[in-house]
Amino acid sequence: MTNHYIYKDILKKTLDHSLNYLGSLKNAPVTPTAGYSELYARLDHPLTAEGTDAETVLADLIYDSRDGLLGCAGGRFFGWVIGGSLPASLAADWMTSVWDQNAAIFAGGPAVAVMEEIAGKWIKDLLVIPQTGSIGFVTGSQMAHVTCLAAARHQVLAQKGWDVEESGLFGAPAIRILTGSHRHGSIDRAVRLLGLGRNCVKELPIDTNGRLTADELRRSLEETPNQPTIVLLQAGDLNIGAFDPFDELIPIAHEFGAWAHIDGAFGLWAAASPKYKHLLNGYETADSWVADGHKWLNVPYDCGYAIIAHPDVHIASMSYRASYMVHDLEARDPMDWNPEWSRRARGVPTYAALRQLGRDGVANLIERTCAFAHDLVTRIGELPGAEMVWEPQINQGLVRYLDPSPNATDADHDAWTDRVIAEIQKDGEAFFGGTTWQGKRCMRVSVCNWQTTAGDVDRAVNAVEKILANLLLEKSSETSDG
Repeated sequence: MTNHYIYKDILKKTLDHSLNYLGSLKNAPVTPTAGYSELYARLDHPLTAEGTDAETVLADLIYDSRDGLLGCAGGRFFGWVIGGSLPASLAADWMTSVWDQNAAIFAGGPAVAVMEEIAGKWIKDLLVIPQTGSIGFVTGSQMAHVTCLAAARHQVLAQKGWDVEESGLFGAPAIRILTGSHRHGSIDRAVRLLGLGRNCVKELPIDTNGRLTADELRRSLEETPNQPTIVLLQAGDLNIGAFDPFDELIPIAHEFGAWAHIDGAFGLWAAASPKYKHLLNGYETADSWVADGHKWLNVPYDCGYAIIAHPDVHIASMSYRASYMVHDLEARDPMDWNPEWSRRARGVPTYAALRQLGRDGVANLIERTCAFAHDLVTRIGELPGAEMVWEPQINQGLVRYLDPSPNATDADHDAWTDRVIAEIQKDGEAFFGGTTWQGKRCMRVSVCNWQTTAGDVDRAVNAVEKILANLLLEKSSETSDG
């Protein structure tokens, strides 16, 4: 039997299940209903000596996972910044597994290496980042930060005469990172992984719009003007989608010899929209940028981009050569630009997604989901017992629910907000998550799935309205009984 026939039946069944699952997302509950213990009991099959035939493994995997999958691939998930998968990107991801190339060097998969290079060129073009910059395809923003900050670490220490790749950090000049107080947690993990430690991060005050100000940055830089410094800026923070004033801050950072790094996990894609690109004025002069593909570009997990303005610094901090490896003199070797060695051909789904959407498609996706986010936040905020805390400027907004009890405190409103969110998730018609912003518990609204429709927005608002009404009635009965 040839390999073709070995794969034929199981892959046909995989296709059938995939289409059934994707078709079910329109009406299935978004929230998983099976808990940890139930799922563990289902999936904990004996590991037998003789193994199990492939079709049985697939059938068990599908059956045992029922009710244990989050419906984030569909259009009614608004909890975190999670995109879906465009048809071309999903199909390309399947082909990536079928081809099974080790995309470390050009010789390990010539076609996929070229796709990654071209996809990187397209990304820089769409985001109006200089083509002279370099790009690494990584698992997501977490490793993109590690990659960019490794390059930053190299550069700011080299300016002080220290070769960190050869000598390490022991005895090196201390690096500081200056950033606003609303940074993402992936920054903290990145500085830990890089041996810098969380104590190197100095939080600076932000204004009422969640932005770092020029005065605060200059004041902090002037305190120790000769210290190796990385300035970390936000392009769309996770709660309100705030953008730092790059045209003011980056020149100040460069004036003091600091490296300017931008966390734009999802917000960087606003540069591809004529309507929202003004939010990024001046950002193209930064030294490095981070963005995700599995958020607003809607490619399958996992995919992120580490973009660096200085290819010589990028390659100095990442590349490695060995005698057994084959390096093409003309082609790009992906491993020179990211921390991985053995790696999936992560550029293929991005290449396919960008070809499917085109420039106008990317812009439409950004603007359409921003409009849906605004609709969700403003309409839910107008419901009895709700208030809008932050009106979206892009695709992120905040809503809070007010405890109707007489003399309710902020703590009561926090608890009530969490209760409402829990009931919404339990209902399953839509999924929203909670967050704390400026000391208040809020429901965070995030929209970036290409499949979200106006009908999905209506269904979500109607579900929240019904749940709120039931909870308020229940609360009223409790108060009357008391």
